[in-house]
Amino acid sequence: MTGQTDHLYKSLKDFFGFSSFKGNQEIVIRSILEGNDCFVIMPTGAGKSLCYQLPALMQDGTAIIISPLIALMKNQVDAIRGFGESDAIAHFLNSSLTKTQAKRVKEDVTSGKTKMLYVAPETLKKEETVDFLRSVKVSFVAVDEAHCISEWGHDFRPEYRRIKQIIKAIDDVPMVALTATATPKVQLDIQKNLNMLDAKVFKTSFNRENLFYPILPKKEVEKQIIRYIKSQSGKSGIVYCLSRKKVEELAELLQVNGINALPYHAGLEASKRAKHQDMFLMEEVDVIVATIAFGMGIDKPDVRLVIHHDIPKSLESYYQETGRAGRDGGEGECIAFYSYKDVEKLEKFLQGKPVAEQEVGRQLLNEIASYVETSVCRRKMILHYFGEDFDEKKCNNHCDNCKDPKEKYEGKEYLQKLLKVVQALNETQRSKHICAFLSGKSNADMQSYKHDQHELFGIGKDKDEHFWNAVIRQSVVNGLLEKDIETYGVLKITEKGEEFIHTPHSIMLFKERDYKVDDDTTIVMTDNGSSAFDEVLYKRLIDLRKSISKEKEIPPFVIFQEPSLKDMCLQYPITIEEMTNIQGVGTGKASRYGAPFAALIKDYVETNEIERPQDLVVKSLVNKSGLKVQLIQNIDRKLPLEDIGQAQGKSLEEVIDDIGAIVASGTKVNINYYIDEILDEDNQEEIYDYFSEAETDDIGLAYDEFDGDYTEEELKLVWIKFMSEMAN
Repeated sequence: MTGQTDHLYKSLKDFFGFSSFKGNQEIVIRSILEGNDCFVIMPTGAGKSLCYQLPALMQDGTAIIISPLIALMKNQVDAIRGFGESDAIAHFLNSSLTKTQAKRVKEDVTSGKTKMLYVAPETLKKEETVDFLRSVKVSFVAVDEAHCISEWGHDFRPEYRRIKQIIKAIDDVPMVALTATATPKVQLDIQKNLNMLDAKVFKTSFNRENLFYPILPKKEVEKQIIRYIKSQSGKSGIVYCLSRKKVEELAELLQVNGINALPYHAGLEASKRAKHQDMFLMEEVDVIVATIAFGMGIDKPDVRLVIHHDIPKSLESYYQETGRAGRDGGEGECIAFYSYKDVEKLEKFLQGKPVAEQEVGRQLLNEIASYVETSVCRRKMILHYFGEDFDEKKCNNHCDNCKDPKEKYEGKEYLQKLLKVVQALNETQRSKHICAFLSGKSNADMQSYKHDQHELFGIGKDKDEHFWNAVIRQSVVNGLLEKDIETYGVLKITEKGEEFIHTPHSIMLFKERDYKVDDDTTIVMTDNGSSAFDEVLYKRLIDLRKSISKEKEIPPFVIFQEPSLKDMCLQYPITIEEMTNIQGVGTGKASRYGAPFAALIKDYVETNEIERPQDLVVKSLVNKSGLKVQLIQNIDRKLPLEDIGQAQGKSLEEVIDDIGAIVASGTKVNINYYIDEILDEDNQEEIYDYFSEAETDDIGLAYDEFDGDYTEEELKLVWIKFMSEMAN
């Protein structure tokens, strides 16, 4: 045994230059050398690859490593060749090779020079590949990223399902399955599918104690990402987005703002993808903006930032992607931006898919929604998901919930009201309707159903719609309610919910962080993920605005709106040019009203010796101004706003919001032709007069003031007319 131990450690030192093993590596390698089937569950960064690489180098024959990504294979093969004397020691066989290259690979394998052959599952299933592998000595087969076998895994690949029967056709050799993520359900699925129920299972703890897990509201997300990356200058980072389009847009936006970034997604040419990946590994680029196509097994130890622009489709994806940070044991910031709308969007994608797939997708989404909205330690929740117990005291404030605990309250009474209403409305309504019903807000839908005359209407009017939305979300997370995808999210009471109705009991709910951020709230990332805001300057700017509004006899919001003033308290603009970088301030608005504000801020900065964060000025992409010009041109042509929206793939509400943003930043827009069609002159005058005398341009307050006589859409349109004529 001692001799074998000496040989093992000598091989480790000779091949890889290490003098000791990490975690379970040694016992896994011994088991493989003994010819056992093994199932290895080991988190990213724990040294999973070495578990099959070392025994492959130590044994006769060639080890076949089945791997799902061509880019990953190249990365792994390059790494192994770096340890060997000849490039023949490791090869890959996939569709990227020419016939000549494939022939050379087969010659090296046949001659016994190749110890590791990486094969894509698509290549493995070809008859010619099976025939070739039958003709050579295979030491063992390793199935990397084995979670791809399970439809419950986050990268399900149907071709992985056939691996066992293909391997059987080649030779009866030991099999090793490896994955960095596997819930108990996925684990069983993998073992069943590979016929490995008797395999030795080696499971390393999923806890990555060096990673910090904060969730932030998705408000001005691009601006937050740019500011945060700039505050971490020179550090390696990955930003994940769900769509290729968003990857392209964000990569360009980061470049425009002086960040060394490149895009990576499956839609790029293979050569371009490989080039971008190599530039990231070689540190020629700091940040990769990517879809989930990037990163599986990418061996870069010093990734310091992993940012999710969008919440992933499952908790496994989230864990796998965040796991690419801090693989060397150093710091790793894993920031995710969240809006419940993202989950609803992902739910809509499930429509039209087979029922079984919808069921799986829905449960995975419930898990990720539950994670981001939970008040408990995020590390505890992740580890619980992977079947591990964890004492949250050991988190060491390495998640936002431990660092900044949320306040809890008794939810029994609210849950009773909610379930009573869902039941009374015969489980036919979606969240939005239920929230409005509970808080007693009448609207067109409410009136058409005559729900505003229901005896329970307004049963929870002491709380607003946002509060009830939070209660609904936590009810779904707690399993009392479920959303029916087939009927676009209609709320249904679950068995657990029925039990609660019959025997109510104490359930603590938590005051959520507001992930549906109001339009006048500005959130800015600082080094520790909290908000930074100059309250003293803000009060002075409010006072200045008030004095100018009195002098000019116009409402304060006509001058600058609150989000603009708040942004001034973060960027400290001291010139008219810098004013145009402020949210909601265009060139016209800056030149008309900016001078006294810039002068006040300049004096304040000098007096208080404030170091201005000028690197936080976020530039916009040119094409956005192109869309603005196009919108204004269409208005000049007097096109109906609905038609404009249709051409841009937007709703009427979104078009009106876009016009509002243009007007708020100081550009005149004439939409009288459209307003005249929907409101008579007296109605327009009444709303116009209201805004002339109002202290605020809050549309919600205007709606309440007119007791619902006008829709929010109508009020917003007249507000646009008012701002165009008065402010610009």
